[in-house]
Amino acid sequence: MISEKEYNSKLAEARSYLIERVPSLPELGIILGSGLGAFADLVKDKVTISYKDIPHFPVSTVEGHAGKLVFGKVEDRSVVVMQGRFHYYEGYTMQEVTFPIRVMQVLGVTGLVVTNAAGGINPEFRPGDLILIKDHLNMMGENPLRGSNLSNLGPRFPDLSEGYNSEWRKKALAIVQEHEIHPHEGVYAAMSGPSYETPAEIRHLRVIGADMVGMSTVPEVIVANHGGMKVLGISCVTNMAAGILPQKLSHTEVMETAERVEKKFVNFVQGLMRVL
Repeated sequence: MISEKEYNSKLAEARSYLIERVPSLPELGIILGSGLGAFADLVKDKVTISYKDIPHFPVSTVEGHAGKLVFGKVEDRSVVVMQGRFHYYEGYTMQEVTFPIRVMQVLGVTGLVVTNAAGGINPEFRPGDLILIKDHLNMMGENPLRGSNLSNLGPRFPDLSEGYNSEWRKKALAIVQEHEIHPHEGVYAAMSGPSYETPAEIRHLRVIGADMVGMSTVPEVIVANHGGMKVLGISCVTNMAAGILPQKLSHTEVMETAERVEKKFVNFVQGLMRVL
């Protein structure tokens, strides 16, 4: 675990590298989950930078994650889009997983839209549904804020009673019907992965209040809240979780479902840019 001084030095290097290459600083960050990268095609006046070229940035290793930062405009909003994310199960530390959120923070980003592909636990959900995250369960066994507090970036004990901004959720719910989306909200449970959950684990998660499950998002949301950002979360239900239906799980199914609902997802997030 690196020191606060060393971490801030790495942040400063990444910030300097990006500021030299982008025409304007973003106000809104967007993280695109597995198979949902097509939203980046909407960005106008774009500047695309590969993760591998940014100082101290991790590199995506999972299918469906392009590994690029895209700067530009969507609906006249200055945005930075993460076309692919990093996962704890890839072997990265929590500080490495959330480093891009810290970079967004020091670039001046004040709001984050985070998306993911998730397994459905709530029996009312179906593959292809887009669900607004109203709360989460951190079942990963780790917290990205563990260790010395980065006092220049946020408080030692950040409040997560509204980890997913209620005002933004209301605005999102107000436009779901025009995008042919059921007005679902749910609780997202984050597991460490990379193995899919067992049927027993899914039964446990259902009992304690989870509606969908995945292997990402929660570390990023914790760090974004620590840094004072507003957060909106969207899960794309790409499959039903283990034991909900009598079939085995595969990443291929995740990618196929994400591809099938890609247009609906892109239109919805584009609509959000007009109201957030």
